[in-house]
Amino acid sequence: MLYGWVVQWGSAVVAGISVVGDIAMFAWEMLKWMFTRLPQRGTLLINFYQIGVLSLPVVALTGTFIGMVLAVQSYYQFHAIGLESHLGVVINTSLVRELGPVLAATMLAGRVGSAMAAVLGTMRVTEQIDALTTMGADPIHYLVVPRFLACILLIPALTIMADFMGIVGGYFYCVIVLDIDHASYLSHSRDGVVGFDLFSGIFKSCFFGAMIAVVSCYQGFHCKPGAEGVGKAATAAFVYSFVMILAIDLFLNIILDKFYALIYPSGINLL
Repeated sequence: MLYGWVVQWGSAVVAGISVVGDIAMFAWEMLKWMFTRLPQRGTLLINFYQIGVLSLPVVALTGTFIGMVLAVQSYYQFHAIGLESHLGVVINTSLVRELGPVLAATMLAGRVGSAMAAVLGTMRVTEQIDALTTMGADPIHYLVVPRFLACILLIPALTIMADFMGIVGGYFYCVIVLDIDHASYLSHSRDGVVGFDLFSGIFKSCFFGAMIAVVSCYQGFHCKPGAEGVGKAATAAFVYSFVMILAIDLFLNIILDKFYALIYPSGINLL
């Protein structure tokens, strides 16, 4: 039993290290093409439209409801101590620093990451990627680099959209539904959010977009044969991307909090 347990855990560790190495080599090949020859404009525009423009509605809708949910969940606690006019500080700070980037990345991983893995997996199963190699075209340059650029360049815009719609949703529910004073709500909201909060959210989103593109394209390129393999690749792309988003978010928050303490030693007064 002990021998079997050691063999199983050893195999899992070796397989995990092998996958990490494969992903690192895959990302390195992609980065080499980015700095040597960019894709054609037509290929980039198609991916920009599919990844960025078509993701706007779902990101905006999600941000709006998250802002309203934050208002619902926080109102009674703040109302009990007579600070309901400060709800905007909590809602806006939570959205701009944390929920906006994470939710935009999650929607991108669910909508775009799974789709990229499914498309590339289908191309792998039907030997279209092998055909590109036979014709002398590098599949990473033609298929991966445009998707990576679209993710990393457009996810900041999606994050800003999620932040904006969340702020609008929170304002609507607090002022229109809960009848909180309009002037007080806006005044406290403006005083509680600083430029570093917006910067930190956008900064993190770039890493999220890069991770989504690399993981999803890697899963598609290494898809197993058959329809079941394509489905597993799409599912794995979303699951692994989401886990990596949370891990990167934790790591970057630790670093950004250090810079925040240097810039604002006394902190921001939320009251």
